[in-house]
Amino acid sequence: MPTPMPTSTSTPRTAWRWLPAAAAVAVAAWGANQFTALATVYRARTDWTALSLAAMFSVYLVGLVPGLLLGHAAADRYGRRRVVRGALALSAAASAVLAVADEPAVYAARSATGFAAGLVFAAGAAWLRELSGPSVPPETAARRAMYATGAGFAAGALATGVLAEWLPGPTVLPALAHTVGCLLVLRATRRLPETAEPPTPARAGARADVGAAEEQRTAVHHPRFRYVVLPASPAVLGAATVAYVVLPPLVADRVPGYAPLFGGLVAALTLTMGVVAQPFAARLDDRGSARATLTAVATVIAGLLIGALAAERDSVGLVVTAAVVLGTGYGLTLGAGLHEVERLAPRGTGPTSASLYQSTTSSGFLTPLLLAGTAGHASYPALLVGMAVVGVLCLAVTGVHSRRHLPAPAPAPGEPPHSEPERSEDSSVPSGPTPPPRSRRPWAE
Repeated sequence: MPTPMPTSTSTPRTAWRWLPAAAAVAVAAWGANQFTALATVYRARTDWTALSLAAMFSVYLVGLVPGLLLGHAAADRYGRRRVVRGALALSAAASAVLAVADEPAVYAARSATGFAAGLVFAAGAAWLRELSGPSVPPETAARRAMYATGAGFAAGALATGVLAEWLPGPTVLPALAHTVGCLLVLRATRRLPETAEPPTPARAGARADVGAAEEQRTAVHHPRFRYVVLPASPAVLGAATVAYVVLPPLVADRVPGYAPLFGGLVAALTLTMGVVAQPFAARLDDRGSARATLTAVATVIAGLLIGALAAERDSVGLVVTAAVVLGTGYGLTLGAGLHEVERLAPRGTGPTSASLYQSTTSSGFLTPLLLAGTAGHASYPALLVGMAVVGVLCLAVTGVHSRRHLPAPAPAPGEPPHSEPERSEDSSVPSGPTPPPRSRRPWAE
C-alpha cells in the first residue's frame, strides 16, 4: 500500500480537490429541499389542496429510494464521476421542469429530483471520501459528506425562501436558481479525477453486487434490525418533516407576508440542529445497548408534544422551539440508526449499510401526506399527540430489546473473526466480565 504523502507536501489543488465533490452533494441536497419553501408559495397562489401539496412533497420518495439503493452499485460499475455528474444534470433538468409550476410537472420534477439526489448521496459521498486522500482519516471524510448534505438541505430551504419572498417570479426564479447552481457545480467537477478502481471482468462485478445484496439481506433479517432499528427509523424524517413541512403553515397567519421566508428559516434551523446533534449520537452510542436510539426517540416524542402545543396555541415561538427539539431528534435518530446498522453488516461496509438505513428512514417523508389525509377527521394537535403516543409504543419495543440480539463485535484489521460462546438469542446481558466498548463508527460523528 503506498505511503500517504505528508500534508506539507500536498499542493493546494490536491489538498482541496474534495471541495467540488462536496459541492455536488450540497447542491443535490439543495434541490431536494427547495420544495419546502415553494409549497408555501403554491398554497397562496394556486388552488392546490393541502393534500395535493403533501403528495407532491412525498413523491420525492419514489425516486429517492431507488437512487440510494442503486447509487453505490452504479458508481462501482460506471465510476463515481460519471454517476455524480449525470445525476447533477438530471437534477438541473428537474428544477427547470419545476419552474413550470404546473401540477403534473411538479410531480414529475419531484420524483426526478429524488432519484438524482439518491444517486449523488450514495456515489458522491464515496467520491468525496476518496478524493480526500489516504492521509485523511475516514471519520473526517465522513464528516465532510455529512456537513455537505446538511448544509445543502438547510441552504436549499433558506435560499428558496429568500428568493420567493423578495424577488419576482416566486415559483420560477428559485427553481431556476438551483438549475444554475447545478450547472456551476458541473463545471467545477469537470476536471476531477475518477477514483473508482478500474473495472474488473463482468463476473467480478456481479460478485460484488451479490456481496452487497447479501450484506443488506443479512442486516435486514437480523432480529436487532426488526426490534431496534425499524421501530425508530420513521422518526428520523418524520421528525424533520413535521418541523418544517407541517408546523409552519399552521401559523402562517401569524407571519403575514413572510410565510415563505419563515418556512425557509424553520427548515434551515431544523436541519442545522440535525447536523449539530449527530456527533452526540456517536458519543451516546453503546455496543451493548440501544442507549442512543432510546435517547433519540424520546427527544422526538418531546418535539411532537411541543409541536402539538404550538398548533393548539397558534404560536410562532413554540413552532421554532419544536423545530429545535425535532431537529435535534432527527440528528440523533439518524446517527444512532447508522451505528446500529453498521454493526449488523457482516463486512462492515459503511456506504452500503448507510444507504440501507437511509432507505428505511425514507418512510418518514410520508408523514405530511398521512397528516394531511387525516386532518379532516381530527385536529392537528390531536394528530401530533397521536404520533407521540405511537412514538412511546416504539420506544417501549426498542427498550425491551435494548440489550438483546447483540451482534458479535467486529474484528480488528488483520485479526480473525471473533468466536463467541453460544448463548440464547434473547440474552439481555452480553457475555464477558466487562461491558463492551462504546462504538467508534465514524458515520454519525
